[in-house]
Amino acid sequence: MRTLLNLIWLIFGGLWLALGYVLAGIVACIFIITIPFGIASFRMAAFALWPFGRTVISKPNAGLGSALGNVIWFIVAGVWLAIGHLTTAFAQAITIIGIPLAIANVKMIPVTCFPFGKEVIDDSLLLPGTPTLFHI
Repeated sequence: MRTLLNLIWLIFGGLWLALGYVLAGIVACIFIITIPFGIASFRMAAFALWPFGRTVISKPNAGLGSALGNVIWFIVAGVWLAIGHLTTAFAQAITIIGIPLAIANVKMIPVTCFPFGKEVIDDSLLLPGTPTLFHI
């Protein structure tokens, strides 16, 4: 079922969202000081391309650097990428088949706005009892 949802996702929004993240990552990698933002963007592009069957967890050792990075990311790229998710979710929610995709799109917005201090892992690697931020 995950593969089918991922294929539908890829066709009806995932590819365009991933391209937006890749573009943001390329722009961020132009300057040396913003390379961590580019890496976060590429990581999010992989998640936006194939989200079903993955879970977002919080990194327990994330500190002040992650918090400052999240503030800068939110102002520079997070808001715009979140608008892309909302626009795509609206277009997907028009059809009955697209409603689960729209829900998944909206669930991705918090990690889109604040990617630092979070990790995306496959469900098969999730240990029982691990607190998750959200599961798609």
